[in-house]
Amino acid sequence: MKLIRLLVSSVIAITWASVSVATPQRVVTIGGALTETMYALGAEHLLVGNDTTSYYPAAAEHLPKIGYQRALSAEGILSLAPDLLIYTDDAGPPAVLEQLSVAGLKLLKIKAARNFSDVKKSIQRIGDAIDDQASARALIAKFDTQIAVLDSALAAQTDTRRVMFVLQHSGGAPLVAGTHTAADSMITLSGGENVVSAYRGYKPLTPEALVALKPEFILVTTQGLAQTGGSAQLLKIPGLAFTPAASAGNVIAMDALLLLGFGPRTADAARQLHRHYQQL
Repeated sequence: MKLIRLLVSSVIAITWASVSVATPQRVVTIGGALTETMYALGAEHLLVGNDTTSYYPAAAEHLPKIGYQRALSAEGILSLAPDLLIYTDDAGPPAVLEQLSVAGLKLLKIKAARNFSDVKKSIQRIGDAIDDQASARALIAKFDTQIAVLDSALAAQTDTRRVMFVLQHSGGAPLVAGTHTAADSMITLSGGENVVSAYRGYKPLTPEALVALKPEFILVTTQGLAQTGGSAQLLKIPGLAFTPAASAGNVIAMDALLLLGFGPRTADAARQLHRHYQQL
């Protein structure tokens, strides 16, 4: 039965893909930043579905969901009869993307952004894909204005704050962001210094290592902080409790998509983070 449904969905997708239109009429986005970009471009009327990381703006939550971006189902996507799938290189598994391609669905792969230039390229590529270059130019101009505001604030900065991003804590050693992560990029863009530079990606750190790094601020997502039980519980983690950040109660919590998504709000997010540093 599942195979039959998949075959039927494939026929629907091929039918949509074979329709000759200048602009896609049914778009599915995979990745919260890409969905957010579609809304920022005023192209939300083209969206027929997205993934579970797409929750901003609020209207995006009400669209049909096709699952988590790293655990996609070809059947679920094809059932929406899209004529364009926009996704980042974080999406998968690869076998599912191959199935979608074989089914005739048009795919647009966009590099997961990690800096301002990447964000602008994403906006431009999506604008080109939906044949709305004018809206893309306007959104990029707005983004550049936000960057200019951030640059002005950074120019007045007299010192650099030492920041540690904690991804999660579930009873063991907390996972902490090293280099080549979205968190590391955001800390740098906001004028901070990531205290972890000895490794790439995320690794659990011992209490001794946490103390030695001496962060002045602990940065977390609001979602992660809620899972931990709040700032007070976070700062009780062995090692973190003896850092300058804990002594001053300096915990910064920001929405995950705003902080790490690298979408149209990224420059504003960096400015917000920079403001937090001024609290010390």
